[in-house]
Amino acid sequence: MNAYRHLQESEVAQLKTQGCAAEDWDSVLVSNNIELKYIRNTRFSGEIRLGAFRKHFELPGGIRKHSGIFQATLHNVTVGDDCCIENIKNYIANYDIGHDCFIENCDIILVDSRTSFGNGVEVAVLNETGGREVIIHNLLSAQEAYMEAMYRHHPKMTGRLREMALDYAESISSDRGTIGSHCTIVDSGYIKNVYVGNFCKIEGSGRLKNGSLNSNEAAPIHIGYGVVCDDFIISSGSSVEDGTMLTRCFVGQACSLGHTYSASNSLFFSNCQEENGEACAIFAGPFTVTHHKSTLLIAGMFSFMNAGSGSNQSNHMYKLGPIHQGVLERGSKTTSDSYILWPSRIGAFSLVMGRHYQNLNTSDLPFSYLIEKDGESWVFPGVNLRSVGTVRDAQKWPKRDKRKDPMRLDAVNFNLLSPFTIAKMLRGIAILKGMSREKLKEYYSFQSGHMKNSSRENGIKLYDLGITKFLGNSVISRLIDSGIGSDEELRERLKPYHPDGAGEWIDLSGMIAPKKVIEKLIEDIENGVVGTTDTLLKRFAQIHGEYYDMEWTWAYGQLLSYFGLQADSITSKDIIGIIEKWIEAVTSLDMMLYKDAAKEFDLTSMTGFGADGNEDDAIVDFSQVRGKFDTNPVVQAALQHIEVKTALGKKMISQLGY
Repeated sequence: MNAYRHLQESEVAQLKTQGCAAEDWDSVLVSNNIELKYIRNTRFSGEIRLGAFRKHFELPGGIRKHSGIFQATLHNVTVGDDCCIENIKNYIANYDIGHDCFIENCDIILVDSRTSFGNGVEVAVLNETGGREVIIHNLLSAQEAYMEAMYRHHPKMTGRLREMALDYAESISSDRGTIGSHCTIVDSGYIKNVYVGNFCKIEGSGRLKNGSLNSNEAAPIHIGYGVVCDDFIISSGSSVEDGTMLTRCFVGQACSLGHTYSASNSLFFSNCQEENGEACAIFAGPFTVTHHKSTLLIAGMFSFMNAGSGSNQSNHMYKLGPIHQGVLERGSKTTSDSYILWPSRIGAFSLVMGRHYQNLNTSDLPFSYLIEKDGESWVFPGVNLRSVGTVRDAQKWPKRDKRKDPMRLDAVNFNLLSPFTIAKMLRGIAILKGMSREKLKEYYSFQSGHMKNSSRENGIKLYDLGITKFLGNSVISRLIDSGIGSDEELRERLKPYHPDGAGEWIDLSGMIAPKKVIEKLIEDIENGVVGTTDTLLKRFAQIHGEYYDMEWTWAYGQLLSYFGLQADSITSKDIIGIIEKWIEAVTSLDMMLYKDAAKEFDLTSMTGFGADGNEDDAIVDFSQVRGKFDTNPVVQAALQHIEVKTALGKKMISQLGY
């Protein structure tokens, strides 16, 4: 903490000879060890506090600049130690600047009134005409936003969430702004009512107005050239670059937005990557990715999603305006030139290909292909379970989690198979079997689409493999190396000990949890047990941390039901039978993945390789670029997975031999 003193008469005289002026020199306080020679051509007004200027800044290209204040106008500003402030075209007003900051060639940086720095801004997400607004704030998580936007059937709870957010916004309101320590702000234009956290770097921004840049040393923020942001919050570890334009937006942790991307009234949560295209009123849950200029995401909810070029949706049917919304559940993909008419709901881990002009709901048919043929929608249930791309996605998401901030806002569950997706498979089997009870035929109608009987039968088989794989994974994780020596010990070990987990599970934009646990949270919010944004964040973290204990409670109940067993009479023989089916399921699915990967190495895939050569040249060229099939890491992983899981199953069977 700096100790400040008044300037001596000789020091005031020195500053005047160096081109400086002040409305009232008595209002200019300085550090005891300040060197005044590093303050030149500067005007002061209001209350001024100046630290020492002792260090140099090393700039790219070998340039060295000494800290100090040169060619600037400061009004009601505190400057920490070892800062360099130079060439401020207009002025800096009402800011506390930390130490070791470099601020150069900027137009204006000011706070002009009491502000909450973007906290408390209302974002009209999903429905442009209103009704699902989310109040953004610095501690906003994907889970809180999901409940506030989607649970309007709990008006008391959503009202309390809004109150909590506004209370937080009021608590951090001020008529003075903050620029943290070790910040860089260069070549930037208009910066008004903006909080700038530690280690933030702003280079060439066009306009930043009413927002927070929640940067810190562990996870700095970068704002690049031409960026324009109004009414915004950008969370730690994110970058916004290259002419991106945001209006009334929240950007979560470790996001990347660039290449002239534009968005309004939208929420982007952790690890989203948005480039080139456009977003309007979207709820982009964790890992929502779009790269293409021709892609418009509008009035939709997404997570773990990849949008192909030209992807588009309609959020109104030209009657009452843009009032419709849609949901692509976690892990969905859209291919190039795809289109979906809202309102629609697409099941988890599905692929959407073509243009779909019917309102569809495939929520209970996850891992499906939704393909347009001759203007009609065709559903192929479960086929994405055998796609090598699906497994590749599931493996890459944890590796691409770039969050480095010790405090993570979003609770993210990466599991491909979970009570959320397995319950949908169980319902999917019931739906598919129910079709044939009407009359066995070649084609069936489903929702507003169609389904072949062969696809229906294949979907049942694939869902059975997925369910068996999940339940086998769960029971092996529960029993492996547990030292069980009798059926009595086995039954005791299998008993769940977490009171929650049974019943329906839901996906709260990345966090998978039992519905009744969330209902208890809703009750606690309504009754004031959870009464602050910080307490709510901790509650989500607690629920997320207990996932696997609650998952077993659910899985055990399904295990008994699916395989027709009784808790009080289950034996090692029963479990061995389940593990044997599990080995078959894992092997079958992995072989499907193996064959799917092989398609990437057939002669058709080599088209365009071996330019100006023959077929042999194409094969050599292909192997040089893409490698060989047998050495491909995805292929090797599939084969290794079969070996590892088979060995694990045999080990478990051996342990149950008593």
